Amino acid sequence: MKIGVFDSGLGGLTILKQLLKSLPKYDYVYYGDNARVPYGNRSPQVIYGFTKEAVDLLVNKNCSLIILACNTATATSLRKIQQDYLPNKYPGIRVLGVIRPIVELAAERGGRRIGVIGTKSTVATNAFVSELRKMTPNSIVFQQACPLLVPYIEDSMRNQKILDLLLKEYLDPLKKAKIDSLILGCTHYEIIKEIISAKLGKDVVLYSEGEAVAIKLRDYLLRHPEIENSLGKDAKVEYNFSDPDSDYKRLIKLFLDA
Repeated sequence: MKIGVFDSGLGGLTILKQLLKSLPKYDYVYYGDNARVPYGNRSPQVIYGFTKEAVDLLVNKNCSLIILACNTATATSLRKIQQDYLPNKYPGIRVLGVIRPIVELAAERGGRRIGVIGTKSTVATNAFVSELRKMTPNSIVFQQACPLLVPYIEDSMRNQKILDLLLKEYLDPLKKAKIDSLILGCTHYEIIKEIISAKLGKDVVLYSEGEAVAIKLRDYLLRHPEIENSLGKDAKVEYNFSDPDSDYKRLIKLFLDA
């Protein structure tokens, strides 16, 4: 059996990159729904339908453990997948998200004025706010939707002036709120993590999901040896995309080299 990694596009490759670095012995299948990216501005009902299709595809490729490496899918669909879809169709399959791992990491490291940036849909669900309130009830959370960052990143990031304007628009409210830490609530943002850090200053701690997911998945497998023992350990990686004729090869290099 294999570990599946699903994203609406190719941003989830930043998650896969960290998994390959930290847990290299396992077999992985990546699926990017790049024909329908981005998910961030779609309705929760549509996103749930897409997520079910992705789970079906990965289960058919012998994945027994699936990571939703898409914040939008995690925020809108994870609970319904776990509580409704899996028990009825795939009772032996586990599906995990990316929001809880990064929130746990931020909580463990003691942020008190925590910023969150993400897509419009992710922010609208308040999923990060809800999880942070459970784990760090004394913290204050400031969210900021960044709808234009994903298109900019996937379009080769050719114009630095545009990125500067976008980051000023999105980060200035967080700077005024005097955040002490920032959760990068979209896998794409790993690509520009250093630029974001420079804009916010060295006193603001940034949390990216690749690191968090790798740490927490290792812990999860230690707690569930029955799952760990069932996983293939030939260090094989398979890539699948809903639009294989796109320029995904360029984007694979962009995200895996981030």
